[in-house]
Amino acid sequence: MTTKSIRLMAFILFALAVLSLSGCSPAEAEEIIHLPVVGKGSSATVTPTPSPSATPTVPATEPPTITPTASSTATPSVTPTPSATPAPSATPTPTVNPAWPTIALATVASGLSSPVDMADPGEGSGRLFVVEQTGRVRILRNGQIDATPLLDITDRVRCCGERGLLGIALPPNYAQKGYFYLNYTTEALGKLQTRISRFHLTADTDIADPASEQIVLVYDQPFSNHNGGGLAFGPDGYLYIGAGDGGSGGDPGNRAQNRADILGKMLRIDVETGNPATYTIPADNPFVGQTNALPEIWAYGLRNPWRYSFDRQTGDLFIADVGQNAWEEIDFQPASSSGGENYGWRITEGSHCYNPDPCDKTGLTLPAWEYPQTDNNRSVTGGFVYRGAAWPALQGVYLYGDYVSGRIWGLRPVDGRWENRLLLESNRNISSFGQDAAGEVYVVDHAGALLRVVVP
Repeated sequence: MTTKSIRLMAFILFALAVLSLSGCSPAEAEEIIHLPVVGKGSSATVTPTPSPSATPTVPATEPPTITPTASSTATPSVTPTPSATPAPSATPTPTVNPAWPTIALATVASGLSSPVDMADPGEGSGRLFVVEQTGRVRILRNGQIDATPLLDITDRVRCCGERGLLGIALPPNYAQKGYFYLNYTTEALGKLQTRISRFHLTADTDIADPASEQIVLVYDQPFSNHNGGGLAFGPDGYLYIGAGDGGSGGDPGNRAQNRADILGKMLRIDVETGNPATYTIPADNPFVGQTNALPEIWAYGLRNPWRYSFDRQTGDLFIADVGQNAWEEIDFQPASSSGGENYGWRITEGSHCYNPDPCDKTGLTLPAWEYPQTDNNRSVTGGFVYRGAAWPALQGVYLYGDYVSGRIWGLRPVDGRWENRLLLESNRNISSFGQDAAGEVYVVDHAGALLRVVVP
C-alpha cells in the first residue's frame, strides 16, 4: 500500500469518527426524534382578510343537506404532482427554543359529565364554556359549574360512543354577536346525521335559547363512528369543519379520497359575511368551479380528524388524525397554504401504505409527525400551540395527547425539522384540549375534569 493510500484511508476514518461524534447523546437520541421537512412557511403573522362575497349554494331559508356517496372507485380529478409532498416546516419564529420543560396538570373543575370540548368567550367575565357529549354546554366560573347550563339540547342529540354533541366554536367578536356554533349528531327519518347549527343567547348572556337553532349544514353518517366533530374559526374568519370518513373500518366506501363526497374532509365555509342563514362558499376554496368536487372542501384524505387548531400567532393549522390499526398522525398546513392538500387516507395510514399496499404516494402530503399504536397509544387528540405568558419554556410548542394512554407530547420546529418530546404521563382520558383568551392551554378529561397545563 502506498503512502498516499495510507493517508487517504486515515482521512476517511477520521471523518467518519467526527460525524459519529456530532450527533446527540444516547439519552437525547431516545427522547428526541427528528423528521426532515422541506421548505419554509411565511414568517409573518397572519392577518385576517375580508371575507369575499359569494353566491349562496342553497336557498337562505333551508340548510343544505349533503348526502355522502358510496363509490369506492372514485379518484381525485386534479393532476397529481410528481411525488409525495413531505410535511412542510412550521412558520419560523425568531426566538431560540429553550430546553424542554416538565409539565403538570392543575385541576380547574371536576364533576362534569363526559366533557369533550372547551371554549373561552373572551369577554373578560372569567367564564369558560365546556361541552358535555350528552348535549349540554356548561359554564365554569371560578372553578365552579353553574347549576343552569348555557344550553341543553339533549332532546335532539344522539349520543354516545363517537356520537353526541362534539364541538363548539365562538365567532370573532362573540360578545357583540351573541351566538355560537355547535357540531352534533342527530337522527332524522331513521338516518344518523351530523348537524352544524347556530344558537343565539337570550337577554341573559348565561343562557342560550334551544329554540333559536339555525341549522347551517347537515350531512348523513353511514356508520356511528368517525364523525369528526370539531369546529374552528380560522384567522381568515371562515369556519373550518372536520368531517370523518363515515366510519366502519378502513373507509369501505373510499370516501376520504372521493372529492364528490363530504366525508373524510376539512371543510371551509363562510357563515359570517352578510349574516347568511346558512353559509356561502369562499371564492378561494381550492375546488370551486371544478366538476366532481364539492366546493366546501378545503383539504381531504382524512380518517377522523379529532381536534385541530390554528396557531394564533402564525396562522398555521395542526390536524390530529386518528389512525386505523397502526399509526396516529399530526398533519400540518402552513398559513401560506391555498388548500387542496391530500393527507393520504385510505391510501396511507400516517406515511405508510394502507390500501392498496404497496401504494402510489404521488400527490400526497405526508404527516409532520406520526407515532405507532404501541404501549397503549391508540387514539391521538389534537391540541394547541402554546402562546400564553405564564410558561415561557412552552412558547411555540404544539401540545397534543393520546386519549387511551393519557400521554401528552410537545412538538416544535427546530432547524427545519420537527422535534417531539414526551412531556407527561397524565393517566387521563384526553378527549380534547382547550385554549383561553390569554393563550393558556387546558386538558379536557372525558372522565369529568378540566385541567390547566402548568410548569411546576
